[in-house]
Amino acid sequence: MSDKPVNNGDANRSADGGGSRREPDEDAAATRGDEVTENTNDPEDTAHDTPVSDADPAAEETPVRGAATTARDIPVAGMRDADDERDEAARNDDTPERDLADDDGEKDDDATAATPPPADTPSPESTDEPAPADATKPVIIPPEDDKADEDADEPGGVRLAAAASKDAPGKPAKAGKKTKKPQDRRIKYARRAAYVLGVLVLLPIIGFIVVYLMTPVPSSAQPTAKAQQSVFYYNDGKTVIARTGDFDRRPIDLKAVPPQVRDAVISAENRSFYSDSGVSVKGSARAVWATLTGGSMQGGSTITQQMVRNYYSGLSQQRTAGRKLKEIMVALKVSREKNKDWILQQYLNTIYFGREAYGIESAAQAYYGKDVQELTPAEGAYLAAAIQVPTYAGDLTIPGAQGYMQARWQYVVSGMVQMGAISQQQAATMKFPPPAKQKQKSIYAGDKGYMVSQAKAELRRMGYTDNQINMGGLKVRTTFDKDLMAAARQAVKQNMPSGTSKKILTGLVSIDPDNGEINAFYGGKDYVDQQFNNAFDAKVQAGSGFKPYVLAAALADGESLNTYVDGSSPQTFAGVALHNDANENFGMVNLVTATQDSINTAYLNLGQKVGLGKVVSMAEKAGIPAAQLEPHKDAATLPLGVADVTVEQQAAGYATFASEGVYHAPHVIRSVTAPGSKPRKVSEPGKRVFSTTVARDATYAMQKVVDAGTGTNAGLPDRNAAGKTGTTSDGKQLWFNGFIPQLTASVGIFRSDNKPLVIPGYSSYGGDLPARIWRSYVVQADQALHLQPKSFGAPSVYTGGGGRSTTVPVNPRPRPTGSRPSGPPTSVPTDPVPPPVDPPGGGNGGGGGGEPPTDPPPTGGTQQRSLQRHGHRIHNLSG
Repeated sequence: MSDKPVNNGDANRSADGGGSRREPDEDAAATRGDEVTENTNDPEDTAHDTPVSDADPAAEETPVRGAATTARDIPVAGMRDADDERDEAARNDDTPERDLADDDGEKDDDATAATPPPADTPSPESTDEPAPADATKPVIIPPEDDKADEDADEPGGVRLAAAASKDAPGKPAKAGKKTKKPQDRRIKYARRAAYVLGVLVLLPIIGFIVVYLMTPVPSSAQPTAKAQQSVFYYNDGKTVIARTGDFDRRPIDLKAVPPQVRDAVISAENRSFYSDSGVSVKGSARAVWATLTGGSMQGGSTITQQMVRNYYSGLSQQRTAGRKLKEIMVALKVSREKNKDWILQQYLNTIYFGREAYGIESAAQAYYGKDVQELTPAEGAYLAAAIQVPTYAGDLTIPGAQGYMQARWQYVVSGMVQMGAISQQQAATMKFPPPAKQKQKSIYAGDKGYMVSQAKAELRRMGYTDNQINMGGLKVRTTFDKDLMAAARQAVKQNMPSGTSKKILTGLVSIDPDNGEINAFYGGKDYVDQQFNNAFDAKVQAGSGFKPYVLAAALADGESLNTYVDGSSPQTFAGVALHNDANENFGMVNLVTATQDSINTAYLNLGQKVGLGKVVSMAEKAGIPAAQLEPHKDAATLPLGVADVTVEQQAAGYATFASEGVYHAPHVIRSVTAPGSKPRKVSEPGKRVFSTTVARDATYAMQKVVDAGTGTNAGLPDRNAAGKTGTTSDGKQLWFNGFIPQLTASVGIFRSDNKPLVIPGYSSYGGDLPARIWRSYVVQADQALHLQPKSFGAPSVYTGGGGRSTTVPVNPRPRPTGSRPSGPPTSVPTDPVPPPVDPPGGGNGGGGGGEPPTDPPPTGGTQQRSLQRHGHRIHNLSG
């Protein structure tokens, strides 16, 4: 039995590419340059002598894998060349080439599934028997494979390998491949594990570097980090009214903090502060883990980290891993760029200590009532201990707070010993220093809250935001005079009788007529109990206090003090019957008498004569907002004061008369100084509302009110005063508005429920209690300001009461030392108005009609009777 030659090339293929085959010859082999290898020494090679049948398609289609690389099938008789098959597959584009071996030399699952298992290899004893057609398959052993058999005939040659191995019957033999050892696989897996671990270690490091480089140090500080309380001063610019804001922060230089106090803070928060990188890796990792897992809040941040979190913008207190990572990055950079003393100074000025105190200086004041320079080491240790537990530190009455703070304090002291800040002997002598009990009284108690709230409101109108006001460190110099504020409070307190209902409210406002500065006011008993400001917030009917605006409108329109109007009672206006107080009939009166006795019907007629539109315009120019006048602009009762006004508005309006026709908008701030800026001064330019002549004529009429009219209780002991009483329907609102050349003040009394006033010992007239309060205040203000008596300007005409006699007080008041302008009384009005043919009520120009009120005033006398007769209460006047 002779060996079959094995060909490897296209020589086996027929000329037409068909399935016919021819025997290979040596020429063909020589032509292709292949060599035929014979293996005559191996007895098992006899099994290869039998030609392989071409009946098995699987044998033709399924290649046999080599040891390490893809092997080509060696065509034998009846078989197609493997290259032909791949070429055909490439042409048909439906038979992808398959890798026949992996790098481990293991059988490919797909190849195994597609190839039937080979038949058992015959034993040497049965070599004479023919082998099945597919028992053996030739395999190329590439010469370049380092696993190839060393007995290959020549480099670059090929040899045949058995398709089945003796050692593994039924499996293809891995010819030329050495068996893998177990330790080889362990090395391979170890190498892969090393790669994975390397990636897991390197990626975080690379990521950390990238994040570090991409995280900038914020260029600005948080608003709260540099926040300072705004300070409000009285008009002297030195005396503090109050500090505003929901915190107390007073930045100081680190040099002002005693070394042992600094050491106490370092002992409590970060004992390696001066040597570490600014970040606690362990503490930060613990905090991040707690954040990711939803655990409890964790400490461990260094002083630098805490400072960064509380100082720089862009870093919040949110509990997120991203925020914590950013905090760490910024802390590392800040620790490299800033020195430790700078970091510690910012920390001590921003950290919260409890009791609304931000910063070590504020904490020293809040806990021990002293400056930080005066703190003892023990007190410094207590404040350091407070940083972690500000609530407990601020209130030792909380159950468990005392014991906890003692333990925490001892921890700080022990740390100071370890750091060498104090000796063991010093620590032994230190005693736990419980702080003073926190004062619960508000800094806004009494008048202070009212003053600060008004100043804040004006700051907002000037364009300041609440953040600037509360945390911008503004120095606000108000217009309030401390002595006058006390005088206003004293005037109300002295005159308001005991037993007065709490629903009865009193407001007082004092203004400098030369510039509109509100130098004093009374807004209520205590801001803590009542934030509503009686002087600025309450809008109530002006009553007869509105009449001077009607008078000014008439005088500006060409009327004079000798203009006569009908003061008879009752009269019908717009279909409504109106009358004077007690239905007193005055007949035809001039404007002085109409003002002096506050005759309602006379002013109703004056308003109709001048025109209500001009009255509204004059009131607006004097500071009454149009919105408050609009609802009543066409009402016949407008001159009687049906429009609502505030005490502040009335004081500013009457100041226009005191300044002889120039209106200054009322204001409560003199200057505002922001940190690092020059003072911003506040001034209200004056605006002329009416002429000096009009102002002096109206003032002359209002002097008669105080001298002999409804406001005699406002008379001053050493100078003339001018003003106007005001009483609304049923005595629901009582007023006195008055002035001297240097000072204007208005007093209003009303109920919170708009019911008629009942004041023990007083009648319900503006000329009674309000006038008395006004007088008390002005007398004290005169003493505080040392105001010299000053006369009002002369009117254009001197005239007494027309149509009735002017009442002369029984007890004349002292007059100014200077000569008082006077002139002969005019017996005949220069602009007479004929009385009606049939005056209502049967009165005539000669006398007073009505009966006095049945409720007598506290004191008798002609002055009181005059007040009762001419108290100008308006009946049947709606709301």
